[in-house]
Amino acid sequence: MFKEYTKEFRYNIKLSVPVIMGMLGHTFVQLADNIMVGQLGTAELAAVSLGNSFVFIAMSLGIGFSTAITPLVAEADGAGEKKNAKSALKHGLFLCTILGITLFGVVFLAKPLMYSMKQSDEVVALAMPYLNLVAFSLIPLVIFQAFKQFSDGLSQTKYPMYATIIGNVINIILNYLLIFGTFGFPKMGIVGAAIGTLVSRVIMIVYIWFLLKSKEKFRGYVTNFNFRVIEKKVIKKMISLGFPSALQMFFEVAIFTAAIWLSGVLGKNAQAANQIALNLSSMTFMFGMGLGVAAMIRVGNQKGLQNFKELRRIGQSIFFLTLLLEIVFAILFLVCRNWFPTLYLDLDDAFNLADNTEVVALAAKLLLVAAFFQISDGVQVVVLGALRGLQDVKIPTLITFVAYWIIGFPVSFYLGLYTSFKSTGIWIGLLTGLTASGIMLYIRFNYLTKKLISTSEA
Repeated sequence: MFKEYTKEFRYNIKLSVPVIMGMLGHTFVQLADNIMVGQLGTAELAAVSLGNSFVFIAMSLGIGFSTAITPLVAEADGAGEKKNAKSALKHGLFLCTILGITLFGVVFLAKPLMYSMKQSDEVVALAMPYLNLVAFSLIPLVIFQAFKQFSDGLSQTKYPMYATIIGNVINIILNYLLIFGTFGFPKMGIVGAAIGTLVSRVIMIVYIWFLLKSKEKFRGYVTNFNFRVIEKKVIKKMISLGFPSALQMFFEVAIFTAAIWLSGVLGKNAQAANQIALNLSSMTFMFGMGLGVAAMIRVGNQKGLQNFKELRRIGQSIFFLTLLLEIVFAILFLVCRNWFPTLYLDLDDAFNLADNTEVVALAAKLLLVAAFFQISDGVQVVVLGALRGLQDVKIPTLITFVAYWIIGFPVSFYLGLYTSFKSTGIWIGLLTGLTASGIMLYIRFNYLTKKLISTSEA
C-alpha cells in the first residue's frame, strides 16, 4: 500500500527542492539579517521584527494573490495550450504590478499605527526609517512573484531558485557592508539592512526575466507582451482565484503578526524571543511551502488531463512525504531548542548579558511548542497547495479564517496576556489554529477528490 505513495517521492522531491531552496534563501537572508542586527542590540532586533510585521502582512497578500498564476499555467501546460499559459503570465504581471504599488501605499500610510500599539518608544523610533524602504521593496517582490509562479506552473522550479540565490547573496553582502559600515561604507544600522533588501529584490526581477528570455523554449512566453489588450475574462478568473488565495495566506501570516504585537506588549525581550523562534520556524516551514507548490503543480497538471484518481494518489503521496519530513524537524527542535537561540545573540556582551540571557530562555520555551506545530503547519500548507491546484479556493479561505481567527487567536490572546503562560501561551494558540486548519483542509481535499472520481466514473 505504502509503495503507491512512496514511488512518487523522488519526482516530488525533484520538483520541490528548487522551490524550497529559493524560499530557504529568503529565510536565510532574514536569519542573516537577524543575526547581524542582533549584534547591535535587542532594541534593534525588536525594531526589525516590528517593521517586518507590517511588511509581512502586505507580502502575504501579494504572494498569495500571485499563486493564482501557477494552477492556470499548470492546467494549460497539462492540456498543451501555450497561448493560455502566456496569457496567464501577462495578466498576472499586470495585476501584480498594480497590487505591489497598492500594498506599498497602504503600508506607508499605516506607519503611524505603530505609535498606538503599546510598543516601546525606542523600538518604534528605530523601526520607522527601516519600514519606509522595506515597504517600497514590496513592488519588485510582487512583480518577481508573477515570474516565479509562472515558471513554477511550467514545472521549471529551478529558474526562480537561481534568481533568489543571486538576490540573497547580494542582500547579505550589502547588509554586511551597510549595517556595520565595513570597507569604508557608511554605518547605517538597520536602515542598511533595508537597502540591501530593496536592491536585491530589483536584481531578482531583472535576472529571472533575462534567464527565461535566454532559453529558446521560454522566450515566446516572456517577450512581446501587449498590455494594451487586457481581457476582462482572464482578469476576472485570476482575481477569483487570486483574491481568496491572498486571504488564505493573509489569515495565517496575520495571526503570526498578531503574535509579534502581543509579544511586544509583554516587552522587548519577549518580542525578541518571538522573533528568534519565528525565524527558525519559518526556515522549516519553507520545506512545507515548497512541497505545497509541488502539490499545486502536479494536481493542476492532472486536472488538465482530467485524471482524478491519479490526482488523488499524487496529492496523498505529497501529504505523506510532508508528514515524515515535519516529524524529523519536530525532533530537531526538541533536541536543539536551548542551543538555537544562542546563535542570534552575543552572550559575551557584558552590557546586555541580562537581556540576552532572558531572550535565550524565552525562545527555548517557544521552540518547545514550535516543535509540535511543525507537523500541523507543514501538512496544512501542502493540502492548501493541492486545493489550489484543483482551483478550489473559496471554502479553504473560510476554513483558514475559522482555524486561525475563531479558534487560534482567542487562545493566543487569552493565554498570552491573562495567564502565567505569557509568550508560551501565545504560541500554544498558534499550534491550536494550525492543527485545526490542517484537519479541516484535509477533510475538504478528501471530499472533493472522491466526488470528482465518482462523477467522472458515472
